[in-house]
This record gives sequence, C-alpha cells and structure tokens, in this order.
Amino acid sequence: MFRISCPFCGERDENEFVSGGQAHIARPEPAEQVSDREWAEYLFYRDNPKGVHFERWQHRYGCRQWFNVARHTVSHEILAVYRLDEAVPDMDREETV
Repeated sequence: MFRISCPFCGERDENEFVSGGQAHIARPEPAEQVSDREWAEYLFYRDNPKGVHFERWQHRYGCRQWFNVARHTVSHEILAVYRLDEAVPDMDREETV
C-alpha cells in the first residue's frame, strides 16, 4: 500500500482514493465534426508508459475532490500532486519509455 497526499486533506492511505485514469485529455472540438476514429481515440485510447504518468484521482472516502498525480508506473513513487486548477509541474519526462 502507498500513501497519497491529498492537496485538500493531507496524506492518507491509498484505499481512500479511486483512480480516474489518465489526466490532461482534451475533448475534440467541435464534437459534431469529429470523425468516428478521432472520437474512439478520445474515448478509449490512453497512454500506458513505463515511467512518469499523469493521472486523475479522487479522494472518494474523504473530501471527494478530484486532483492530479504524477506517478512513476514502475516504482509507484508519487512525484507530484496538484489541484485541477494548478499548472502541470515541470517534470523530467526522459524517464518515460
């Protein structure tokens, strides 16, 4: 088990949180003019890196707030935690394979 530092409540056990998948996915606009292929890629295709990955998490059994986490997928080390209204931290992405 690992611990996540909620930007609203502080550090808690991972079992209080739920993962919402990859962060920073932009919806294609305008949706009416997007091809089926582009729409399917938006809905179903996600990065699966071996290294740094940006994820969205919710503090389900706490404040219920959503926030972003930069996590290393091999070591599960949490490199950064930031609110949705904060800028993406400047991370060294060379570790990502």
